[in-house]
Amino acid sequence: MILPIITYPNKQLKVRSTQVTSFDQLLHRFLDDMYETMMSSNGIGLAAIQVANPIRVLILCIPDGEGNQTLENRLEVINPSISNPSGNTLYQEGCLSVPGFYEDIERYEALTLHYQNRHGEHCTLEADELLAIAIQHEMDHLEGKLFIEKLTYNRRKKFEKEYKKVLKEKK
Repeated sequence: MILPIITYPNKQLKVRSTQVTSFDQLLHRFLDDMYETMMSSNGIGLAAIQVANPIRVLILCIPDGEGNQTLENRLEVINPSISNPSGNTLYQEGCLSVPGFYEDIERYEALTLHYQNRHGEHCTLEADELLAIAIQHEMDHLEGKLFIEKLTYNRRKKFEKEYKKVLKEKK
């Protein structure tokens, strides 16, 4: 089932997500719905809070070398934490909750991700490049943060003005 995605400036996006303790069929169905929602929206990542569920869950599907997103590339991440961040990189990010806006954001280039899968099993993953960037972007959502909060003061003010204009045009 495709879930509605909350968009900025909805205050629900500011909520900090809580730990998942139950790895049951309800969670499995929610993960499947998140994947379907993300794919139908042409995204590469989605945090549970973006579909109004404040739990520490995110889903990723990074395109392969040919640009295809396959079910085999789906990564379900529950109760994540990061260690060993290294390097810095600049990447133009967008967000399903801030549609139509893209901005260069500085992130760690590589990291180690610790998380649980849909069955509650503990997993570790070494990530770099786009995967590392997407992990950090989605984990920010779990803390109630959006990528636009990483903008400089002047760029943020410009964004606010541009975004308000876009919202007015849609009405």
